[in-house]
Order: sequence, then structure tokens, then C-alpha cells
Amino acid sequence: MNANRSVRGPAARATVGAIVAAAASLAWSASGIAGERGDATAATVAPTLAMIRQSFVSLAEAMPAEGYGFKPTNGEFREARTFGEQVKHVACANFAFFNEIEKKEPPADCANGGPSAAATKAELVAYLRESFEYAQRVLGAMTAANALDPVEGPYGGRSTRLGLTTLAVWHASDHYGQLVVYLRMNGIVPPASRPAGPR
Repeated sequence: MNANRSVRGPAARATVGAIVAAAASLAWSASGIAGERGDATAATVAPTLAMIRQSFVSLAEAMPAEGYGFKPTNGEFREARTFGEQVKHVACANFAFFNEIEKKEPPADCANGGPSAAATKAELVAYLRESFEYAQRVLGAMTAANALDPVEGPYGGRSTRLGLTTLAVWHASDHYGQLVVYLRMNGIVPPASRPAGPR
């Protein structure tokens, strides 16, 4: 068979149809996100923020309560945070970054957990979930007109609203990657990495 020959017939039409349907679906999804968020600027970041939110919260829920005090010991981990401290740090940082975007005073000392009294697994997961919900609300107010407004503070330095949003997504993703290792060292596959079930 000539590899350069065009493929025709029902199979080709089905393939083209699938591509067109997928493209239409993506366009519809993007317009839907933009409509929900009020602006296409927010819609470019919203899916990524939603993805790390889903992955991180499900990971935090997957670790048993007794694992929240875990940190690796085989290697150089003397100054590393425990699983629970990592979760608390990310929740505090989410509030901090998005407080700065709103030009509000961020919580102090997120490097060491910040001012929240959350301590148990249930409290820390609730705190984490609340922080991502707040982040998504703030992102929803971002528009093309204000995305590049200057903001600054102790966590993000001098940046813009959009710049701090991307920093917040990177920060949560960085700690998510660390906690994937913690979870796997406890014999648990992170929910986002589990094979999809049969359809």
C-alpha cells in the first residue's frame, strides 16, 4: 500500500467527523469557561487552576489521617515538611497569592504554616479546599483590562495579577509533585495517576 495515498471512504469520514466534533467541543468548553468567568483572560488559566485543585485535593484526601505526620527519612529530608505541613503551606500560600492579587494583606508566615489553626486531616483538607475555592473566585474577576495591573507583596514580589496567578498554579503544582512521592512511599497511588476504570 502506498503510504502517501489519501485514505478515503467511511473510515476517513468518521475520522474527520471525530476531529470536527472534538474541535467544536473544545471551542464550546472554552466559551463556557469564559462565560462563567466573565472574560477570556481568566478562561485561559481557569482550567489549569481547576486541574491542580482537583489533583491536589484528591491527593490530600487519599492520605490516611495517620500519614499526615509522615515525611521521608531515607535521604536528605531533615528540613522537609511533613505531609500535613505541606498541605497547610499550600493552602496558606493560595490565600497569600490571591490576597495580593486583590491588594489585601496576605496571611503571615506561610512558610511555617501561617496563622490558621487547622491541624487534623479533616481541618487541613477543608482549609485546602477553601483556599482553592477562594483562588477561583478571585480569578473569576480577572479581565483583559486588569490582568496586567501591577501588584506586589511578600510572597509574589512585584508582578501583575496574571503573573501571580501563574505563580500560584506553579507553586501548588510543585508541592503536588513532592506529595505524590510521599503518598507512593505509603503504598498509595495518587487518584490522578490511577488507571481509568472500564467504560
